[in-house]
Amino acid sequence: MDQSPPVSNVNRAQLARFAWISISAAIVTIALKTAAFYLTGSLGLLSDALESLVNLAGGIMALTMLTIAGRPADERHSYGHSKAEYFSSGVEGALILVAALGIAYTSIPRLFHPKELEQVGAGLAVSMVASMINLGVALLLMRVGKKNHSITLEANAHHLLTDVWSSVGVLVGVAVVALTGWLWMDPVVAMLAAANIVWTGSRIVWRSISGLMDHALAPEDIAKVRAVLETYQNEEVQFHALLTRQAGARKFVSVHVLVPGAWTVHQGHELLERIEQSIRGVLTNSTVFTHLESLEDPSSWDDQEMDRV
Repeated sequence: MDQSPPVSNVNRAQLARFAWISISAAIVTIALKTAAFYLTGSLGLLSDALESLVNLAGGIMALTMLTIAGRPADERHSYGHSKAEYFSSGVEGALILVAALGIAYTSIPRLFHPKELEQVGAGLAVSMVASMINLGVALLLMRVGKKNHSITLEANAHHLLTDVWSSVGVLVGVAVVALTGWLWMDPVVAMLAAANIVWTGSRIVWRSISGLMDHALAPEDIAKVRAVLETYQNEEVQFHALLTRQAGARKFVSVHVLVPGAWTVHQGHELLERIEQSIRGVLTNSTVFTHLESLEDPSSWDDQEMDRV
């Protein structure tokens, strides 16, 4: 039983406007970084521009999935559409990996055929402006994503932060090339940036797969649930078969409550209502299912796992 209100579809849908911010930032940074590449001829700066193309694709995917996630539950999707956010972060992670391969493919030939860099000062200045834009948008998306439990916005933010760190590495590399004349440093920095991108993309993809596989709640959330149950536990009230899962922004908790068989239906129902309300009080965006069983009935102890023994 559960009477908790669904996640506010209005709030989920409103998150789409932050995806528009990400898309706008990607378009601006693509233009700036492409200009920086043409000014300098640096492969490191080209890798930065290519990653911004992925930012744009990720922003468009985030906008689509956040719009879907904001839809209310219907007959075919009784638990809502919140899992759509995992598709967004998974696709974005995959796009990051593709961009990394493209950077590596472009960089390897330059190791054997170095090229002089041009207008380094202007190129670095333009790229630095683009990085500051990405940093500001990333911090905004991270804050909003964590506040609203949106894996889509968090993945987008992590991607942008990776872009920022990659850009810092590229800027340092280009500056070193300009100061020392070590032309081989430019493709090396580009490949290091690609390796960093692969690491971030892999983490995002893995997190998306875990979500689609209905992974349990975070240990700290499960600890909160157990703490609530302990406040009700006594000689007459016991618990077992605690199961949890995360579906996008929504958290699901299922638990069996064992009470004396002599209790009335009203007594049991009143207890379950209090337990569910207490759990929802410590877990935002949660749906709680409770099942009442008799302490004296042996069959009550046969279903402590997912499948009844």
